[in-house]
Amino acid sequence: MDLTGKVAIITGASRGIGKQAAQDFARRGAKVVLAARSVEPGNTLPGTLGDTLGRIEQHGGEALALQIDLAREDDLKRLIRSATDRFGGVDILVNNAAATYGDMWSKRFLELTRAEWLYQFDVNLHAPFTLIQLAVPIMEARGGGRIINITTGCAEVFRLPEEPRKLQSIGDFSLAVPGYYSSKRALDRLGNTIAPELAKKNIAVIGMNPGLVATELVAIRTKDRGLDDKLAVPTTVPSRMIVYFSACESPMEYTGRLFWAEREMEQLGISLD
Repeated sequence: MDLTGKVAIITGASRGIGKQAAQDFARRGAKVVLAARSVEPGNTLPGTLGDTLGRIEQHGGEALALQIDLAREDDLKRLIRSATDRFGGVDILVNNAAATYGDMWSKRFLELTRAEWLYQFDVNLHAPFTLIQLAVPIMEARGGGRIINITTGCAEVFRLPEEPRKLQSIGDFSLAVPGYYSSKRALDRLGNTIAPELAKKNIAVIGMNPGLVATELVAIRTKDRGLDDKLAVPTTVPSRMIVYFSACESPMEYTGRLFWAEREMEQLGISLD
């Protein structure tokens, strides 16, 4: 699990899975580029880029924090350029960030505006598309790389013969979220379709469903609606699998495929250490 000398970009690094993965990467010797919108403490969600950066530096790690709006192409280009200028290139790209806040999350299909629909696709799908295109030539020049797309539950991940029926809600907690699920499913398919092309460049692209994770956002939503969060796994579970896919000896065994973090960790016998 040694990542010494590797350069990793992690989007959505101010909290949750991204924050945990950034610290785990740094602990294993990687130089980490942190990208997120949150640079100041918010009114609702804890966690900032500065906090993640401080934790890494406190333990002797090296990182660069950048305020990035994933819906802006210029910001995406600046992210890749800054990583290259500071650390010399990019070896690992973790597309973790997603549009999961605001009214758009709880709106039903007929309530969504076109702007809200497009914004979710900009962040969840178009940003990874652009970042992958920008990072691939750099990775290829360095001998290869890894791209990890953080997705959500789908039929392929759970290996079901047909698409499962979609739950509309749990109590008054909406599970519809058409923009989120549609854009994430498109991200799954993007990784699947570009995998053969990128494999020729020694670049693996892997999709991973983290499952229900005990992030700051999940804690707030379950508490507000009186839901049971006992099934939520700690952020160390998906983070450990991100590290594994980024450091394993044979990434082409996994490229173009989708995985569920908790199940894969158990089946592969991977510990949290």
